[in-house]
Amino acid sequence: MSNIASNNISKHKSAIVTSALPYSNGEIHLGHIASTYLPADIFTRYLRLKGMEVYHVCASDDFGTPILVKAEEQGKDPKEYVRYWHERDKNDFDALGISFNFFSQTSSPTNIQFVQDVYRILQKNGHIYENDVIQPYCEYDLKFLPDRYVIGRCPFCNAENQYSDICEKCGRIPDHIIDPKCSLCGRKPVNKKTRHKFFRLSSFTKKLEKWLVDNKSLQIDVKKYVLHWVQEGLHDWDITRDISWGITVPPSEDILDDGNKGAQNEESKVFYGWFDNHLCYISTLADCLGGLKAAKIKWNSSDIYHFIGKDIVYHHYLFLPAIRMGLNEEYRLPDFIPTRGHLMLANQKISKSRNWYISLGEFIKSFEPDYLRFYLASITSYSQNDVNFDWDAFAEKINNELINNIGNFINRSLSFCRRYFGKIPTPSEYDFEDNKILNELECIGDIVGTNLANNEIDKALREITGFSSALNQYFQRKQPWVSPECANTMVFLAINAVRSLAIMLEPFIPYAAERIWMQLGIDNNGNAPSVHIQSWESVGQLALQPGSELGKVHPLFIKINPHLIKAQKSKLEIAIHNVKS
Repeated sequence: MSNIASNNISKHKSAIVTSALPYSNGEIHLGHIASTYLPADIFTRYLRLKGMEVYHVCASDDFGTPILVKAEEQGKDPKEYVRYWHERDKNDFDALGISFNFFSQTSSPTNIQFVQDVYRILQKNGHIYENDVIQPYCEYDLKFLPDRYVIGRCPFCNAENQYSDICEKCGRIPDHIIDPKCSLCGRKPVNKKTRHKFFRLSSFTKKLEKWLVDNKSLQIDVKKYVLHWVQEGLHDWDITRDISWGITVPPSEDILDDGNKGAQNEESKVFYGWFDNHLCYISTLADCLGGLKAAKIKWNSSDIYHFIGKDIVYHHYLFLPAIRMGLNEEYRLPDFIPTRGHLMLANQKISKSRNWYISLGEFIKSFEPDYLRFYLASITSYSQNDVNFDWDAFAEKINNELINNIGNFINRSLSFCRRYFGKIPTPSEYDFEDNKILNELECIGDIVGTNLANNEIDKALREITGFSSALNQYFQRKQPWVSPECANTMVFLAINAVRSLAIMLEPFIPYAAERIWMQLGIDNNGNAPSVHIQSWESVGQLALQPGSELGKVHPLFIKINPHLIKAQKSKLEIAIHNVKS
């Protein structure tokens, strides 16, 4: 049985697509792109070509201990620190062609107000209580040590050097960490009493179980072990932290306190980052649409997709829906949570702390953004299986599949037409070979589209490369160079196939797809001037008519030089040596 749940993008006429929020504490690396941002962007672009109203929203995650730790290490004010990384991340996303409708921040006024309002509603509905907790306290740094301030051994899988808020090895949220140490000074902390707010996650056990079982659009393998977590028993969730950087907890006069009531001092408390950051999906849509009222209407009348990596399953399959349930489902629960595995680098787990990663910014200084999009799309399956980035495989796939296959067919077709005909020729009678290609052309849009609708981006791309291979073989068998004057039918079909390829490739390699569109001369014919606003339904049509003029034809791509790959591998070898030493 497949682990992929069935997909359906026609429940509503609009869709809201979110990508997990990147922390504002360092460079976006290729691992982030592979699991979350590229699959979401490819899917969003496809929906747009299908004519759906779709909003792809995201934001930088500005609050929490990871940010504060990094800012303190660099002696910077947290506001200044996150402002820099927000802009840096936005620029990197733009350079890769990630087409967010709006890229906000968890520190935006809209999100701060929305989070505090949500908290008040949850409190009013009886889902918040307060309790004393024993928390690590560093007597050297004179501070409580929540989350990323504490490292130790995971109590579930025994992985070493894990943070206390999540185990990156098994994805669980530990109640306590074994052999804790202060991440700032390395000393063992003492235990000290502090008071925190809790969200009654345990009270949503039955509702979460029903939602997980009833939602047939969730990946089966993910849902299976989330249900196992639910059946093991859910623990209430500590949603406040003793740090200075975060959304402040609004004051409340009456709050449940083990059956007692009384005013509480909340001046020093801020919300845990995982309480506020997924609420930013909604507040970002509000900023995009001009207000929360409009956002609520659109949210509740749209299909909801949350694209994530497998390391944050617990948060999105349990915390996120439970909070919305606590709001009496004022905002719809997600229809889909596309979840993918990690990207490995040379078969080792990517780690910024060990400097074992490739930053997006550095990558696109050396290579075309579309090369990265094409390669990652081709290897990233819709599953939790980890995939590996390999420099040799990258060069081979770009040079052979993208350039020698797709690029070769497009360039030879356009060049031949321009050289021998000047304009798109009028076809004559179709023979067996022509009808076979025509049949493939009429079907390929539905085949690729079905895979994209089901989030199978790697399978969709394989269908496109297979179609291009068939077109190259068709061109070769026809041998138009022998009698160019008799090649009018083949050229007519080939040029229309180039048009179809441009539209199908737009979600994957948008920059190159637009260059193909310009070479087709579409803008000179008085039609829509951009491939980005075409109709997917037209993929199977012979839309380019005889007599249409082509644009200026030139090669689309430049092959990757082996010396460039050798230089990149040398960098990795140096990094490996530094990690081991």
